[in-house]
Amino acid sequence: SSQAGEEESMELEREEDEIVCLDETFFINDDYKLTKFSFGSHVLELFCLQSACTDFDLTGQLVWPGATLLTDFLSKNEDMLKGCSVIELGSGVGVTGILCSKFCHQVVLTDHNEEILKRNIELHGSSNSATSCEVVAEKLEWGNALQISKILQRYSGGFDLVLGADIYILTIYSSLFLIFKQALLCMHACVYKLNYLKEITVEAKFGTTCISFQQSSIPLLFDTVGQLLSAKREKCKFLLAYVSRAKIMDTMVLKEAVMHGLQVREVVGTRSTVGNLEGVIFEMTLE
Repeated sequence: SSQAGEEESMELEREEDEIVCLDETFFINDDYKLTKFSFGSHVLELFCLQSACTDFDLTGQLVWPGATLLTDFLSKNEDMLKGCSVIELGSGVGVTGILCSKFCHQVVLTDHNEEILKRNIELHGSSNSATSCEVVAEKLEWGNALQISKILQRYSGGFDLVLGADIYILTIYSSLFLIFKQALLCMHACVYKLNYLKEITVEAKFGTTCISFQQSSIPLLFDTVGQLLSAKREKCKFLLAYVSRAKIMDTMVLKEAVMHGLQVREVVGTRSTVGNLEGVIFEMTLE
């Protein structure tokens, strides 16, 4: 009995070690620095975070490896952008979309937190007043029917290109951290458990109240992509810069794309090493 009690106590200690308690300061890291990026002959200066912050509001405000891969590819294929209308999903600081604005006639940058996008659009506009491209920032979360509906109505002509880079990572955290922020308004702490490969389980505890939430983000991503592609059908394609971090995620992303009626092909010559990871660009169109 004594041994059983000791084992139970040790198990509780292990569980407590895995619990992360967050307060409101988790969400307010906004240490932005003006940073220079070079892609071929193109040089961009943008505000972004300098550290690997994991705040959801700020996850997109770093430049992820996939964004580097996609932006480098587009900088070498300027002709495909000339005169196009582009919408970027999970734009982060806007590095890819702002490069596109040098060649496109319209660029819409979207993310959960669009404030840093607006700041970088303003910075880019003031330093490149000669550009004729319309660049705007919109708030867009996967699965938010109202937000996607507003975008489809506002840009009823559709887009020539839908872009995304490493967004299958960012979508994992979307609804998760939205719940955290709401919960912190009335709770002392949030307790969470995260399985980033398959689904999210969130438990926000206050007294005897426990709120549980489970969400698989990848289907929501491709549902959003499908709606954007449908506006122009065969005249629109989705370019996804994918960086492999787990085999199960590799399978899941491609499987979900096919399940949502997308044809997937690897863009020839794009498979490369990004940091210490393997990256590739996929082109997806509606069947």
